Amino acid sequence: MSSNITHWINGKLWDGTAERTGDVYNPATGEVSRQVDFASVSDVDTAVAAAKAAFVEWGSTSLAKRTEVLFAFRELLHRNRDEIAALITSEHGKVASDAAGEVQRGLEVVEFACGIPHLLKGAFSENVSRTVDSYSIRQPLGVVVAGITPFNFPAMVPMWMFPIAIACGNTFVLKPSEKDPSAAVRIGQLLTAAGLPDGVFNVVHGDKVAVDRLLTHPDVRAVSFVGSTPIARYVYETGTGAGKRVQALGGAKNHMVVLPDADLDLAADAAINAGFGSAGERCMAISVVVAVEPVADELVDRIRTRIADLTVGDGMRPDSQMGPLVTKPHLEKVSSYLDAGTAAGAKLVVDGRGHPISGDEGGFWLGPTLFDQVTPQMSIYTDEIFGPVLSIVRAQSYAEALDLVNSNQYGNGTAIFTNDGGAARRFQHEVEVGMVGINVPIPVPMAYFSFGGWKNSLFGDTHVHGAEGVHFYTRGKSSRSAGSIRHTAGSTSASRPVPDDAGHSAGPPRGRARHRHAAGRRRRFGCPRHHRRSRRRTFRGLRRARRRPEPVALGAHRERRDHRHPATHLHPRDFPPRGLARPDRGGPDQLHAPRCRPRRLLHRSRRRGGPQTRLRARPTDQRHPPHRRAPLLRTPRLHQESRWLQTRALAACSCDQSLPRVRREIVVRVCFFSFPLPLNGRGVGREVDLNF
Repeated sequence: MSSNITHWINGKLWDGTAERTGDVYNPATGEVSRQVDFASVSDVDTAVAAAKAAFVEWGSTSLAKRTEVLFAFRELLHRNRDEIAALITSEHGKVASDAAGEVQRGLEVVEFACGIPHLLKGAFSENVSRTVDSYSIRQPLGVVVAGITPFNFPAMVPMWMFPIAIACGNTFVLKPSEKDPSAAVRIGQLLTAAGLPDGVFNVVHGDKVAVDRLLTHPDVRAVSFVGSTPIARYVYETGTGAGKRVQALGGAKNHMVVLPDADLDLAADAAINAGFGSAGERCMAISVVVAVEPVADELVDRIRTRIADLTVGDGMRPDSQMGPLVTKPHLEKVSSYLDAGTAAGAKLVVDGRGHPISGDEGGFWLGPTLFDQVTPQMSIYTDEIFGPVLSIVRAQSYAEALDLVNSNQYGNGTAIFTNDGGAARRFQHEVEVGMVGINVPIPVPMAYFSFGGWKNSLFGDTHVHGAEGVHFYTRGKSSRSAGSIRHTAGSTSASRPVPDDAGHSAGPPRGRARHRHAAGRRRRFGCPRHHRRSRRRTFRGLRRARRRPEPVALGAHRERRDHRHPATHLHPRDFPPRGLARPDRGGPDQLHAPRCRPRRLLHRSRRRGGPQTRLRARPTDQRHPPHRRAPLLRTPRLHQESRWLQTRALAACSCDQSLPRVRREIVVRVCFFSFPLPLNGRGVGREVDLNF
């Protein structure tokens, strides 16, 4: 890389000239090592425009291709992890082992994102209603997702965000911390080498100017942020005010509760590692140890002994256990809390300003510091110091310790050290924080779980990475689909016909389809003894019964199948099938069954539970004698014809101008019992009264 750190836009280093720049320091020496370009509003717009153009193709790229790119990036990241860890140490100051662990935790999120085909699977329900299916899918948010990340984890926190966002089909614009920006640019180069299309991943450096533009840009759909609580609140309020989806992770004041029955050596080691690792510049660092009496004095002694053995020095040296702070202003801020704590009455057990240092005198050094007799009213307890300062708060009981944790404004993480399983289970249930450790000081979840706190440690309702990360970078869509298709000539589909735009049904199946229908019914209901003869009679009966009648209400002329009468707007198939209601055969008050229906087939249908359609005329004036009433009609036709009969009986009778103006009542009862495809999906009958 060059001595000047610039933006990564559209798959290459930005070739423009920055109006403003910032200094990047080597914390171990205190010297300026490089310059970083600060993005202006137009520079941010250029990055967003590149991401918007790339989304057109990337958003429709197959899941297999996205996974292929992520797998290739995972291999490149694994191969170059030492290089990235060295960049982190040179700009942040953490020791090499911490930097390598950071890259490894980010790598785990990349591996999780490689399983995106499984993570984006939707849900499907068949037959939520008759012939209607329902399903849901997850789709990318859209053009751009912005990530604004802190200085304490320049590689891991960005990899909490962009691998999942890109795998879901989004494009991404990253704004890393201007204090240690090199790792983000190197990651962009590896993504391009892995085959990621230009513009999908972009990096812009800068300060509040770049952040504000990302928060208000109309093409940015969502913002992910990790930082201090005041800035997280600002990002959340500004982003949501601009109509964006925002997840903003804020600060923390993590407590570690030590019960009297705990292993004090284990607790002391955990306090050292979690309190002073990475110089205390962790959002999950333990900054308060709540010692439940009577173990406080003994625990303080063991922690003090271990502090004296810590080696503070340049992170590049293999023997260093703690490095410097990131910048001189941050060093001055943390050091001021030592004076504030002493002035408030806390006991300064170990003063980090006097700790021996193995490094350049110009570095931003502060050794591990330990306070005892701290109360909840002191600033060293209420504020997030973000440095190597550990406070001991004494509690007289478990209940007091629990109340101390729950009453704090932060709720990021906590831990309890005890050998009592019941106490641990109770604490896990009653404590009001987002992440809990039992005999584990830093309960950071794995990549396939989600990371996030409660209260003022989180603004928004979605945590990062894991399943919640996938949901944050996608939006759900629910669809309902009618599974039926219109039955056309030559079609082999046996599904029920659907109405056309005018509401007309295609009617019972005809042509070759009805022969296949009859053959299917014989397979389901069995064949009689004389198979061939019965088959001939069955086909003959079906052919005659399903012959299309003359359009009674339209006169004697014939109409084409797709014709609509200009007066009635009715289709010829809106009239009843032959033999069901014919004014020219016995008058309009008489319903006739088809004379060609085979008796054997009727009996078999009745015995084996086939569909039965029963029609009877009940004249209100009782003019006709009983023998003139409609005979019982039993027909083995499919549910398509029954459906057609139910929906068209009223239209046919009401449009027949030859019917006398006498009140008549037709009761249509459609029953289905033990039929493979029942009309209503439950095998129950319906009764419909039609008055005209």
